[in-house]
Amino acid sequence: MAKVVADISMSVDGFVTGPDVDLAHGLGRGGEALHTWAFQGDRVDAEVLAEAVDNTGVIVMGRRLFDIVDSPYGWNEEVGYGADVASQQPVLVVTRNPPDEVRLTDRVTFVVDGVGSAVSKACALAEERDVVVMGGAEVIRGCLDAGLLDEVRLHVAPVLLGAGTPLFAGGVAPRELRQVRVRASGTATHLTYRVG
Repeated sequence: MAKVVADISMSVDGFVTGPDVDLAHGLGRGGEALHTWAFQGDRVDAEVLAEAVDNTGVIVMGRRLFDIVDSPYGWNEEVGYGADVASQQPVLVVTRNPPDEVRLTDRVTFVVDGVGSAVSKACALAEERDVVVMGGAEVIRGCLDAGLLDEVRLHVAPVLLGAGTPLFAGGVAPRELRQVRVRASGTATHLTYRVG
């Protein structure tokens, strides 16, 4: 059975983007530092990234994140899910209003009946591989609140952004997590928690 994993990079002060996110600046002002580990990391970072990409069967994301990755500044043949390991897993996008046109047509399905439905469909597609909920923050919080996550993987970058999109804002319900793995590099601390 597929494992459902939230997997996201964040700053030490809890932001998953910097301020002023737009299509050309999907990580906001200063937010590129969140993904240094994925693009310029060391051996530990490369191993973490390769393991995640190899284990991912299906990706779930929200519409705002999709608009960024589908924009001309987003994913392409060289860069995508898995950074410069641009893998081609199916993507399910949680949205109420699918766009009229998309650039990544061959691998994207829009799910209009909620995050629970998206995760259920992703589990059926992923078979034994992981379903990775990669964001944005609202979709991850929705999955956590609905009890849909088996694990939370955080890649904590050594940066304070001061503002942006907080991962756990908005009154997340109390929940116990069990730390099951920690790997540190010069550009990130990779934390894995099992959701209790």
